[in-house]
Amino acid sequence: MTTTPDILFAYLDSLGIEHSTVEHPPLFTVEDGRAWHDRIPGLHCKNLFLKDRDGKFWLVLMPGDKRAMLGLVEKRLRCARLSFGKPEMLMEIMGLTPGSVTPFGLMNDMARRLAVIVDTDLLASELVNFHPLHNAASTTLRSADLMRFIRSLGFEPVVLNCG
Repeated sequence: MTTTPDILFAYLDSLGIEHSTVEHPPLFTVEDGRAWHDRIPGLHCKNLFLKDRDGKFWLVLMPGDKRAMLGLVEKRLRCARLSFGKPEMLMEIMGLTPGSVTPFGLMNDMARRLAVIVDTDLLASELVNFHPLHNAASTTLRSADLMRFIRSLGFEPVVLNCG
């Protein structure tokens, strides 16, 4: 069963994680969301669902306005040829569609196929924003609580500068 926003919010509540959600029109890119930046406090983030040459999947979380330097990330992770994962794999692993990639989708990765990368600049912001499993809303929480959420699911995020 794919996680729903209600299940996500109940899980965050069970962890004692404060969160707030603002509904908005569907946003497919960081650029689409620029008009909402002043209405939603905190850092607006982007999430990259990637696959390497060896078939390993990666979820990279970073500030929305930061350019991902995939060559640098490959070198730091010691992996080869990162590219965007196919929509079918995104759905299979995270239960998400393109434009809705979010760390909250980790709740659907029961096989723990993803490696999670968190950019250092994201952690420098107290508040961060991600889609709550669909792209017609944004959920705000503390970056420290994001890390606690990720770890609570059995993932150990790698923190590095991705740009």
